[in-house]
Amino acid sequence: MDLLPHPFRRLWPGYRIVIFMPNWVGDAVMATPTLRALRHHFGTVSRLVGIARPNVIGVLEGCRFLDELWPFDHRSPDNAVRAKAVAARMRRRRFHLAVLLTDNVRTAELARAGSARRRIGYARNGRDHLLTEPLGPPGANGEWPRAVAVDYYLGIARALGCPVGNPRMEIATRPQDEAGASAAFAALGLPENGSVIALNSSGAYGGAKLWPDEYFAELARRIATELGRHALVICGPEERDRARQICRAAGHPNVAHMAGQDVSLGLTKACLRRCAALVTTDSGPRHIAAAFGLPVIALFGPTAPEWTDTHYPIESWLRIPVECGPCQQKVCPLEHHRCMRGLSVDTVMSELRRALARTGALP
Repeated sequence: MDLLPHPFRRLWPGYRIVIFMPNWVGDAVMATPTLRALRHHFGTVSRLVGIARPNVIGVLEGCRFLDELWPFDHRSPDNAVRAKAVAARMRRRRFHLAVLLTDNVRTAELARAGSARRRIGYARNGRDHLLTEPLGPPGANGEWPRAVAVDYYLGIARALGCPVGNPRMEIATRPQDEAGASAAFAALGLPENGSVIALNSSGAYGGAKLWPDEYFAELARRIATELGRHALVICGPEERDRARQICRAAGHPNVAHMAGQDVSLGLTKACLRRCAALVTTDSGPRHIAAAFGLPVIALFGPTAPEWTDTHYPIESWLRIPVECGPCQQKVCPLEHHRCMRGLSVDTVMSELRRALARTGALP
């Protein structure tokens, strides 16, 4: 990958930089090592502004690497966050540099319409002409390989001359998030001693990622009865019914759910931060928990963990080999969903015990 011309291979005080963030929660978390590299390289005297979808903003709030966060959604009924208004706002700020961690044409068009003086990103989807520094394929053969997201985003930082160190993901909570989590734990009767096991059954990508509700319910019951721990089923606004069903089926007073709370990414972050471990599908909370240093047991079905490797040493990947996978489909095309249904509660419980023992959370 070619480096940019000399002016970017040094620290520029007073630079105004806009960064177009990835469109998914997990990807936004995986972009935080890149934000850290940009901040360290360009310094605290430069202004770093992140632009992200409204549903992603919450995961980045409190991030020490960004000075501002702007929402952008081209379909929003709120004209203030649509392309025309965001471009006008960019022009008023007169950005020196736009860093595109997205690969789509729309954000490249917005970066140009916003008059960012220089625009760097990967030259994909026919958007080369919209970038002043289009980056070619990182592979030696001129093809676009399937890249691990953390490394893919860091490739742009390297092209800017930023020293890239530890790829550790890093997010933060705000005081109001912590206050909300304290209130939620009190309302649910959960201890604040870092012993709660969080469970996450979500998958915005599609239903094929989901582990069966009845399996999660059995796991929650065994956490309460065999480990003597509280289990907390977290959820997003669209997953409340599933969280309630899992909790109801578990049938134990030490299994609680977040469905009755005013759920948000900020609250989810603060609740996860005070837990002992997370058992999760391949979805955003997986990356949030890893960024806070929790042991993570990630359950994989239609997706391959190698493609979303976070370089996180205390994450366990659980999957079973099936001849039809990983298919990357949102819904099982063969209607048997064997990749997830074949992953037993015994297997997950055993891995959870091992993860807790490794971190000293089990005697």
